[in-house]
This record gives sequence, structure tokens and C-alpha cells, in this order.
Amino acid sequence: MDMADDRLLDDLAAVVGDRHVIAPGHDQDSYLVDWRGRYRGKARAVVKPGSTQEVAGVVKLCAERGVAIVPQGGNTGMCGAATPDSGPRNIVIRLDRMRRIRNVSPLANSITVEAGCILAEIQAAAAATDRYFPLSLGAEGSCQIGGNISTNAGGTAVLRYGPTRELVLGLETVLPDGRVFNGLRALRKDNTGYDLKQLFIGAEGTLGIITAAVLKLFAPRRSSALALLKLQDVEQALQVMQRLRGTVGDRLGSLEIMSRSQIEVIAETVPDVAIPFALDTPWYLIIELTDALAGVNLQAPLEAVLAQAFEDGLVQDAIVASSEAQAKAIWAVRHSVSEGNKRSGYVVSHDSAVPLERQAAFATNVERRIMAAVPHARVVMHGHIGDGNIHIVAILDRARSEDTDETAALVREINEIVDDETAAQGGAISAEHGIGITNRGRLARVTDPLEIKLMKEIKTLLDPAGIMNPGKIFADG
Repeated sequence: MDMADDRLLDDLAAVVGDRHVIAPGHDQDSYLVDWRGRYRGKARAVVKPGSTQEVAGVVKLCAERGVAIVPQGGNTGMCGAATPDSGPRNIVIRLDRMRRIRNVSPLANSITVEAGCILAEIQAAAAATDRYFPLSLGAEGSCQIGGNISTNAGGTAVLRYGPTRELVLGLETVLPDGRVFNGLRALRKDNTGYDLKQLFIGAEGTLGIITAAVLKLFAPRRSSALALLKLQDVEQALQVMQRLRGTVGDRLGSLEIMSRSQIEVIAETVPDVAIPFALDTPWYLIIELTDALAGVNLQAPLEAVLAQAFEDGLVQDAIVASSEAQAKAIWAVRHSVSEGNKRSGYVVSHDSAVPLERQAAFATNVERRIMAAVPHARVVMHGHIGDGNIHIVAILDRARSEDTDETAALVREINEIVDDETAAQGGAISAEHGIGITNRGRLARVTDPLEIKLMKEIKTLLDPAGIMNPGKIFADG
């Protein structure tokens, strides 16, 4: 460590305190590797500021000395967007200490939170005031809201409430030069020029560090009904969805699909999750209806739609949950897909979104083409079929993936198959996971060059020195 590094660590400690600067060593290990163990980097320090002013002070120091900054939330992302590269002077900024709920307004249906708040904590704070925050993810017990916003997280409630982008009213963000953009307005209507907060939502920390947010709240769900359907193909799921929308409208809260192969992976690798139904059809669909009114009988219209669908040959079998425990058991299967896939082998995952009318063709074509190109791959699928987002996952045997060059070639081949089919169906290669390190080459390959140029111009405008999360999103770093 040279004298310049010594001075940097001392100056950082002067801003946040000695015990909130973690120097290189074993204490840094968990901050230098992504959740899947795919990427590992280095950091001159991991810094944990306790306020927006401290974040601004750290960023200003780094900007003055040309030191790269890597913002990191709960580190639960799928694309390596929060992992530092191998540069020796990266500074990882964690907001774990910034977990205050600043304000909850049941009248305005809003909650103001700091970026280090765990998603489950925000859900609980909303519930304590008889309100509901709908963002729901498998990692909600550990992911941080700043990371959710930076990646425009999706989850299982997008069908009714939209992605994170649609849940944000205002943001507070530290810019790459240390200035603070204060856009913490809880206004539902604000037409005063450009909507600047949208620049930072989904930007994966490349334009600034989100330190606080005003989020939308909703009336709590007081009535619900849930069913699991057994289907022969994706097209049947789409037809059932169309009938449900015509019958129950916005009460259709979630629509989640899983292939049999996906559930088999969970059964094999996640022993604490029971599969509460027989695996005897190719596809499984979870339907959840919700209403803000207590005592509403949602099971009756759900069963009526299912009865007609069964009569018309769209459904092979259905389980309507008769208790909250049974519903939780079904949801537990859906929320275990990422953990199950991670344990089962080397995962090549995809996050494509395609128009609803093209989802069936997309799923069929991609599986056929991957199996033809890489016969030993295990193809599994799950996703949010109601908003066009089916995750195609190819799992390679971990023992056969030790040859990194051969594995990289297989990954490229699989990615190109999925991306070409996504483009052919009029879709996008990322619906909710983002770009990060994993998808930056794919983004450059399939995206209109003008879009890439405009994004880079925005990046250069806000971060001319290129210190904010370098190497993420753009293939050229």
C-alpha cells in the first residue's frame, strides 16, 4: 500500500469514522464477489457512510483523486453490477447504515426511506400503518431498496403494480462529483421539466448513488384467492390469463409460470421446500387474485373461470388453495427457483421480455434451439408470464464447466440463441435483472447503435471522468 493509498484511507475515515472503513483483508471478502460467485474483484476499501452528507463526502474525495466507485446494495443481483473489477483502487460504497424510515404518510400513500433499508423492512413499515408496498422478490429479506431502484427490480407483483420504476415518486441521489440531487418530492403530479429521477432508476449505479427515495403505497390486500394450474403449454396459460382479466380485471395480482423441469430442480436441490403437488404436466401456473376490501369472495369467480377453462380443455388440473398455509407452500416453490438453479450447476440465465402474443413461440423455439446446440444442457423456465417475462435458464454440469474457455464458448452460443430469438419476437434481452457485467456484450450486440450512443452521452455528461461503477452496462468499460 503506497502513501497515496494511506492518505486516501485516512481521509475516508475522517468522513465516516475509522470503523466504517474496511481495508483489504478477509473482512472484505463478502463485498468483492457477486451472489452467484461468478465475479470477484478488489477494493482499496469498503466504505459504509451513515448519511447522505457522508456519501457525498466520500464521493467527492474519490472524484478529486480519480478513484473508481462501486455502489453496492444487498449484493443479491444476478448480473455482477455491484461487483468491483480487479483494479487495485476501487472503493465499494455500502449503505447498510442508512436504514431509516424517514416518513410514512397514509394520507399521501407514500413512504420516504433511506437506500440501505431492506425491502422486507419497508413492507413491514407500510403494513404498520395499514398500507401495502407491493415490490416482492425472493431476496426481499436481504436486498436493499437502493439496489432495487438502481436495477429497476421487477418481482411477482409487476402485473398489477408495475416494476420499481412505477413505484418511485422521488429520489435523493449523490452525483459523481459529490453534489446532491434532492428530488425527494412526494408529488403525484409534477410536470416541471424533465423527470430527472428516471435517469437514475435502472442505471445500475453508473450515474450516481441513490441515498433515499419516496415510494408509493397502496391499500393493503384484505382478500385473496390462489390457485395452481397444471397445463400442457404456454399458450394455455395466456388464454386463461385473458379470461381472468375479462372477469376479475385488476384483481388479477400475480401470474407466475414454471416448467416441470424447473420444479424438478427445486425438488432435487432445496430440501427444505416441499413440492405440494404432483409433477405430471409440462407447465404449472400460479394465479393470485387480491382485493383491498375485506370479505370479498374471490374464490368464486376464480373457480368459475377455471371450471370453464377445464371444460374447454385449457387446464388439465387445478389446486385452489384452501388456507393461507397452502398458499404459502405454493409460493415457496416459486421463490426457490434462483437458489435451486444456483445449487444445480453452472447457470446461464436469461431475462428476456417479449410481447404477450409471442411468449409461447419464444419459449418453444428457444428450448428447441438450445437443446439442438448443447444437448447436455438442462433447460428450465420460470417467470412472470403476465408481463411478458419468461426466464430461460440453461444449466450446465458443473464438472464439465471447469474448462473456462469451452464454457465461455457454450455460454456465448446459448446467449446468441436466446438473444436472436428475443429480437425475432420483438423483445428485449433484460426485463428486470439489468445489464451489469454479464450482459454488457449482449446489449452491445443486439441494441440499436443510436440507443447505445445516447446512453453513453448521458453517462459522459454526468460522469465525465468515468469513475462511477465503471465497466458496467457498456462493453467497452
